[in-house]
Amino acid sequence: MEITFVVNAEVVCLTEPDPTLTLLEWLREGRGLTGTKEGCNEGDCGACTVIVTDEHGARTLNACILFLPQLHGKAVRTVEGIAGPDGVLHPVQRAMIDHHGSQCGYCTPGFITSMTCAHLNGETRFDDALAGNLCRCTGYAPILRAAQAAAVEPVPDWMHDAVPEVGAGGTALPQSSDDLAAWYMAHPEGTLVGGATDVGLWVTKGLRDLGPVAFLNGCIDLQRMDRTEGGLRIGAAVTMDRVHAAMEEQHPAYAEMIRRYGSAQVRNAATIGGNIANGSPIGDNPPPLIALGARLHLRKGDARRDIALEDFFIDYGKQDRAPGEFVEAVSIPDQPDRLRVYKLSKRFDQDISAVCGAFNITTRNGMVQQARIAFGGMAGIPKRARAVEAALMGQPWTQETVRRAQAAFEADFTPLTDMRASAAYRLESARAMLRRAWLEDQGAAISVLEVGP
Repeated sequence: MEITFVVNAEVVCLTEPDPTLTLLEWLREGRGLTGTKEGCNEGDCGACTVIVTDEHGARTLNACILFLPQLHGKAVRTVEGIAGPDGVLHPVQRAMIDHHGSQCGYCTPGFITSMTCAHLNGETRFDDALAGNLCRCTGYAPILRAAQAAAVEPVPDWMHDAVPEVGAGGTALPQSSDDLAAWYMAHPEGTLVGGATDVGLWVTKGLRDLGPVAFLNGCIDLQRMDRTEGGLRIGAAVTMDRVHAAMEEQHPAYAEMIRRYGSAQVRNAATIGGNIANGSPIGDNPPPLIALGARLHLRKGDARRDIALEDFFIDYGKQDRAPGEFVEAVSIPDQPDRLRVYKLSKRFDQDISAVCGAFNITTRNGMVQQARIAFGGMAGIPKRARAVEAALMGQPWTQETVRRAQAAFEADFTPLTDMRASAAYRLESARAMLRRAWLEDQGAAISVLEVGP
């Protein structure tokens, strides 16, 4: 494997790098660029944030769970590269000084890079841009004031990075789904790395040896979103920030859930295929996708098959996927937007769900015509609430019908008690989510951000 990328405007070529060496470790130990800090080492705190530029533009990523081969053909800018070549401060750096946005300073490099990337992209939703950066001493008020002050300043010329022209890089860096299919047939025990937002922790926290590894960042065809005759086909390697943008108009409740379930740094790396293939019972993508009737496209060698997404999940840790078979895409059928998605977690932003419920209920003349309801966190797999659906079908869409349907949840789910919630709390929350879906349909204010005295 040979990889080429740019760091702070300097081209770097590496031959046979350790495929699971993180960018954070390489920057600090291999290049002496110690401004990028190690905090949580799992992609939560943002102290290691860097700016990565490729054909999709500039975005923030967590260097602690970013493997070097994922950078092939990209440009990286660390906090050391934010100021100009002659030492002139970037507007964000100057604003942080002027507004006293730093105290202990440990988190500051990550904030600077996140704010600089937002400034570069003209992003002014600073609460979203900085949700993945934690500060424990200064607090966010002066940092947000600094971001607002810098937003009116022009982008410095030196911030426009060019990506290098590169070759294929080797068999572990497949350039298409065809290449990937051939590699995976030869290495069915291997590990596929999309965004590494989960696999990265297998290395940094679990200290696992991943064995043969293939990186999907070169598979351009897996990064496509295509309009089909009946819907939207999303390639497995499409990142969640792009899924979010696609869903904002089509299914805004789904988009709002995506905004919450990971920070900007995580959404910019995580792939929809990786989230599904992971098979987590608390993965937040499957419930809304199942409620929308999504279908999964799987490939093994030259053989392809399609299945309903809900059928992919068999049991805890077990999916309908053979050795050497991978997720190629997911398709969402076109339909009027009736989707409601509710995520319950201890933290509002960037937290694992205790319960995630998705409701796609169609009514006509006050009667329920169709109901597709799915949950995460209520069983060992993401699962449809078929008994609840049956209790709603053909009934008037009223509070009384909702009350009767709430009793059916125990027929669908026997949730576990764990550190996030008790079984009883999960059942009661799921029932409340159904009522919340009905209330939202009646025009009631249901957003937790709008609750007042």
